[in-house]
Amino acid sequence: MEMTNIFTKLKMLQDILVEKYAIELRIEEAPKVLYAQDELLARLKKEYIEKNSTYEESKAKIATLRRELDETIMARERGEKGMDSITTHREYEALDKEIKDAEAKEAQVRNELKKEEKFFAELDEEMQRTKQSIDSQQDEIDKAKESISGTIESLKQTLADLKVQEDEIIPDLDSEVVFKFERIIKNKQNKGIVAVKGNVCDGCHMILPAQFANEVRKGDNIVFCPYCSRILFYQHQEEGEDEYYNMDDTGSLVDLDDDFDEEDEDYESEERDEIKEMDFGE
Repeated sequence: MEMTNIFTKLKMLQDILVEKYAIELRIEEAPKVLYAQDELLARLKKEYIEKNSTYEESKAKIATLRRELDETIMARERGEKGMDSITTHREYEALDKEIKDAEAKEAQVRNELKKEEKFFAELDEEMQRTKQSIDSQQDEIDKAKESISGTIESLKQTLADLKVQEDEIIPDLDSEVVFKFERIIKNKQNKGIVAVKGNVCDGCHMILPAQFANEVRKGDNIVFCPYCSRILFYQHQEEGEDEYYNMDDTGSLVDLDDDFDEEDEDYESEERDEIKEMDFGE
């Protein structure tokens, strides 16, 4: 296969792989949008459980106070009825004290019961609101999961379509080149094949040695950039287009903006050890 056709297929494969990797990332990231909603739901449920514990305690306390109030009322009423049967002043004083103590306790219990019933009513309203929030949040999560599931299925179908296109191109390319090409695209910001303009790699903007650039210009082999590991092809400059390089600097590095982070530099070092020129003549 002519090198021109190989470069054309590599560019087509690059477009497919870029879209493929982007879709795979979307599929991987899709469920993460639910994390915040799941955390909120978990907090609401925990809050509801804690309130429910307080709710049950308050409910039990109200029942106890009501029994105590009934007993106090009964004690007071017994004392009042006993007034009809007293015969001595001492009996009157004792019974009168008993009635007053019962009245004081009744007032105290009524006051405590009133406060507890108010607290219970407010807590009940809070729990109802929390329960509604839980139901609403759960409904939103269920809908989001359904939507995400549909989106993922659609993305998977797109991946399947891309796979068909990829399978049509790959058989015409060397498997080792394809393997390296895929790794380059994943690690080089979606660029696996770039032009050499003048003596400059359009991927990393490094000036290439003149002899190396001439090899690219000949177009007889697959050539990898010794700096960024991308596949190179020669692109003629249009008339009037600014030169990328100074011939006096040919063969040296250009102190341009660094396109690589530390991870890329480690990867490039590894790739440079692997890269070799391959002959794809007819």
